[in-house]
Amino acid sequence: MMPMTTESPLDDVEFLARSEHRVAVLEALAESPRSRADLQDLTEASRSTIGRVLGAFEERRWITKDEYEYEVTPLGAFVASGMRELIERIETERKLRDVWQWLPSEASGFSIEMGSEAVVTDAEADDPYRPVNRFLSLLRETDRFRFVGFDVALLEPCKNELRRRILNGMHTEIIDPPNVAKYILSTYPDHCSPPLESDNLTVWLHDDLPSYGVSLFDERIGISCYNPANGTVQVLIDTDTAEAREWAEWTYETYRQEARPLALETPVE
Repeated sequence: MMPMTTESPLDDVEFLARSEHRVAVLEALAESPRSRADLQDLTEASRSTIGRVLGAFEERRWITKDEYEYEVTPLGAFVASGMRELIERIETERKLRDVWQWLPSEASGFSIEMGSEAVVTDAEADDPYRPVNRFLSLLRETDRFRFVGFDVALLEPCKNELRRRILNGMHTEIIDPPNVAKYILSTYPDHCSPPLESDNLTVWLHDDLPSYGVSLFDERIGISCYNPANGTVQVLIDTDTAEAREWAEWTYETYRQEARPLALETPVE
């Protein structure tokens, strides 16, 4: 059988993308050889549909048949891997499409790939506190919390829970801009005193922090993005991937090394 000739690589991409059954069949065969009946059960496609898909794959030399089973060729495995990567990239893009402008830049070391398995919680007109509430849920599940960034819009509405968790033993480090620390201390002096007097809270000051916030919890890291136009947290992205964790740890430690401790006996300038 002569291989099918298409006008361009996009023709083959379109051929696969036009039907979810084609992608599913190719990915299934890339995992292990399967019979036609196996593929029908897996995809819930009709016998005739599976037959057409397999015939097209054979013409492209993506699969071969060994008695009653079909198996992928190296060419087919190569295509299946690339298609899966493309689908995953599009899934990530769709997840971040409406919030990408709020994310850290690539210059900070952040990459779009870090959002592939993230939970994205963005503010909505009828629920502007969705990111804050997501942050609170993560805060309640951690025993150690670290934060760096300019994000008073996140920390201020969470001040009661943050205070409670610190007094209950949560080890906390916060790197703030001096003006944010001054605002919090002057606005809520009685509220801040017990946590600062405990052994569980350390506050650092840094003059040049990013416009977003980076939170490190026990299991996850979070990126909170502030909307200066309306003074709210626009989006919170949290994930437990190793790559994102490494970036968050590096970001925090970079600013921590340049920060100075908050001195309560002297005014914050």
